[in-house]
Amino acid sequence: MLAAPAIAAPNAELARQKAEAAAVTITRDDWGVAHVHGHTDRQAVFGMAYAQAEDDFNRVETNYIESLGRSAEAEGPAAVWKDLRMKLIVDPVELKADYARSPAWLKALMDGWADGLNYYLATHPEVKPKVIRRFEPWMALSFSEGSIGPDIERADLEGLKAFYGGDHLAWTRPAPDGRYIEPTGSNGFAIAPSRTKDGHALLLINPHTSFFFRSELQIASDEGLDAYGAVTWGQFFIYQGFNRHVGWMHTSTGADVVDEFAETVVKKDGKLFYRYGSELRPVRARTIVVPYKDAGGGLSRRAFTAYFTHHGPIVRAEGEKWIAMALMNRPLPALQQSWLRTRARDYASYLKVAELKANSSNNTLFADDKGEVAYLHPQFIPLRDDRFDYTKPVDGADPATDWRGLTPLADAPRVLNPKSGWIFNTNDEPWNAAGPDSPKKAAFPRYMDQFGENPRGVHAARVLSKRSDFTLKSLIEAAFDPDLPAFDRLIPALKAAYDATPEGDPLKTRVKDQVAALESWDRRWAAASTETSLAVFWGEGLWAKAAPLAKREGVDVYDYMATRLTRQDVLQALAEASDRLTTDFGSWKTPWGEINRFQRLDDSIVPHFDDAKPSLPVPFTSAQWGSLASFGAQRYPNTKRYYGTRGNSFVAVVEFGPKVHAYAVTAGGESGHPGDPHFNDQAGRYAGGDLREVYFWPEQLKGHVERTYRPGEGL
Repeated sequence: MLAAPAIAAPNAELARQKAEAAAVTITRDDWGVAHVHGHTDRQAVFGMAYAQAEDDFNRVETNYIESLGRSAEAEGPAAVWKDLRMKLIVDPVELKADYARSPAWLKALMDGWADGLNYYLATHPEVKPKVIRRFEPWMALSFSEGSIGPDIERADLEGLKAFYGGDHLAWTRPAPDGRYIEPTGSNGFAIAPSRTKDGHALLLINPHTSFFFRSELQIASDEGLDAYGAVTWGQFFIYQGFNRHVGWMHTSTGADVVDEFAETVVKKDGKLFYRYGSELRPVRARTIVVPYKDAGGGLSRRAFTAYFTHHGPIVRAEGEKWIAMALMNRPLPALQQSWLRTRARDYASYLKVAELKANSSNNTLFADDKGEVAYLHPQFIPLRDDRFDYTKPVDGADPATDWRGLTPLADAPRVLNPKSGWIFNTNDEPWNAAGPDSPKKAAFPRYMDQFGENPRGVHAARVLSKRSDFTLKSLIEAAFDPDLPAFDRLIPALKAAYDATPEGDPLKTRVKDQVAALESWDRRWAAASTETSLAVFWGEGLWAKAAPLAKREGVDVYDYMATRLTRQDVLQALAEASDRLTTDFGSWKTPWGEINRFQRLDDSIVPHFDDAKPSLPVPFTSAQWGSLASFGAQRYPNTKRYYGTRGNSFVAVVEFGPKVHAYAVTAGGESGHPGDPHFNDQAGRYAGGDLREVYFWPEQLKGHVERTYRPGEGL
């Protein structure tokens, strides 16, 4: 049965795990954060995995269910296509081979990771795994980079279903509808000693993810390991964080690292080939079996013949062409790079690890205790012929379109110790990262960035250039600066539309007071601000109107809203926003904090919300309007209020003085158990931008310890 209790570990294995546990100490501080220590790195990883399972085994298991392509075993046939997509790049046979050839130190870490999770299951028989009743060391390689999701998730599921479901000629790529999707990105700031009050480098770590996506913890060993930060549930490395000497913050990149190739497939003598230059190459085929939970609760299986060219797996068809996806699939070096950077001691050693070139999805903001600050582009960037437009499928039959190896690190955009004294990235182009000291766009191929500028980037440059005496406190203030720069263009456009509308026009009369309110507004969010509510609702109406048109014409949505909508559209959107506010909340003058709320009712992966249950006001808005502190919220079919599900998740500021010092906050709380005191104990601090001190050093922990124990102790 799928929900059977965890299989008891054999006696010899359990005895070995107990011996490992005896060498591990877990200290829980007064926020529930685990500080894990082992004599060896392997033992520390054992404790780290065990502590994460204690906090939220459901999320740990879910991440590996998805990364292994086993969701349908829990969810049923609807998830078959998601699993098939994942299995196009995740093959247990290949991962086991990667594990077998791993260096001894990495193999030991994977062994410790699996032992920690299995020991948790063996000592917690009440926990009922949905699918994975035993973790094997090689499984760690299926989820090795730590990003929001693997690159294969860019493949359209409906296109995949049409192709492998046998109806690919009936499928056409849907036109984008222009709906705004809150970025799953991040903010990172690195500030050099020349711009700080005490002459120490500072780092802002501000990932924007779905809430509760990562754990916060510290991992240390007697072998020199000592790192703190955000850990994607189930992984054994600090993804965004710091150690005693350096800090690293990853933001989602706009570099093009995934491409599609349109293959010309022909059948000859009953076999499939694809054209490549003057030759015909055989299409490689592999049978993929996807188990799924059937209506009776048992397991059924569906087999697919998956196809591959040298470019990658076939993920859909467009007309008669088969579309192959080229992407990074290097789990072994990716896991090595993810772990080794947590042990870097300075910029030079961090860069040496980056030479593994197994980071495809992240820009990096870096700072260290030598006072160096840096920006790095991803290290996995294919070299291509810049004549071709890789934002669309290119002709796979033309050898000139092929990838030509990887870009040398020195040839990618980079910033090191700029004269400006600051560097940032907000999932925008790197050409603004350090003011006048930024990389020059003209010096790089087009594929180095596909994002361009965004309002958060404008905002970041503004706040960072204002001062030269940053402290941890003022860095927090910068991270929560309330300006909403997107409205710097929209409100003048509103006033122009209003002024150009004839007197006596009923629409002009209808929005007179609202226009006056927005014109006098300081364009800064606040929980008590009624103008923020009006501006956001109005902006959403403008976006709904402008985005499909802008997408169709290939222009920026913000530009379209500010310059191309008719004055009727602009004023009508404001009237409709006012009406919606009045209908839902009784007045268009409703404070933003009454609408925009944080609520955590349980630990469901897909959250739900209830206006009748307790929630907290959140003053900051969506990143859509340029808010650096991002709160991606919306109303739901059963709500009038907006509830957040993504944006600011883990926020930390770090100072690299003689001893590293940091403050942090996590959305909600560290525990995934609703009855636990640490399930929602940070919600107020989160909403208020009130970061707490990080207990990194043993002396900081004194007086703040709730419990110290060894895995399995007291059970």
